[in-house]
Amino acid sequence: MGRRGGSRAARSPERRHAMGGVRSDLPERRSIRLQGYDYARVGVYFVTVCTHRRRPALGRIADGGVLLSPLGDIAAACWQWLARRYAYVALDQWIIMPNHLHGVLMLDHLAAGGSRAAPTGRKPLGSLVGAFKTVSTKRANQLMGSPGRPFWQRGYYEHVVRNEDDLARISEYIIENPDHWHRDGENPDRSASAVPYPWA
Repeated sequence: MGRRGGSRAARSPERRHAMGGVRSDLPERRSIRLQGYDYARVGVYFVTVCTHRRRPALGRIADGGVLLSPLGDIAAACWQWLARRYAYVALDQWIIMPNHLHGVLMLDHLAAGGSRAAPTGRKPLGSLVGAFKTVSTKRANQLMGSPGRPFWQRGYYEHVVRNEDDLARISEYIIENPDHWHRDGENPDRSASAVPYPWA
């Protein structure tokens, strides 16, 4: 499914690749929040979440895609869970890479309390990412038999998507991310200078 919200490589049973429908050489806990910006408002947001110590636990690059590990399958399932759990959340392009996730979240116009199960009010972006990390960490630790072990790095990177051109650049970056793994800023074994974000 190479379209938004889909997974182009998921068509092949040999390649459990999570791509829906962008790299990151950022300091681990750099704060890039816009002062005074309401992250619960309607909008489109690009986020990157890295595994603890950038450990390549989610899969490996193979044949131009990502072959997911069982932990990668958990991350993919929990990312998709966000859109099922919260009625005001929609997923645009996303991908699971060996040690990080890139995704575009769209918060729409549904009324507060749009959660499909109980909580009232709209969660801001940080709380949505936190919910994803909490649920996926619990499932990952159940699989590994390691309760309480960190699975994701603290914090996350975000970018407020400004317009259609911005979204198009980000979407292209996500789609092509596996092809640039050898230059990915999150790849500890990269063989070339890191690929910049498309808006840098």
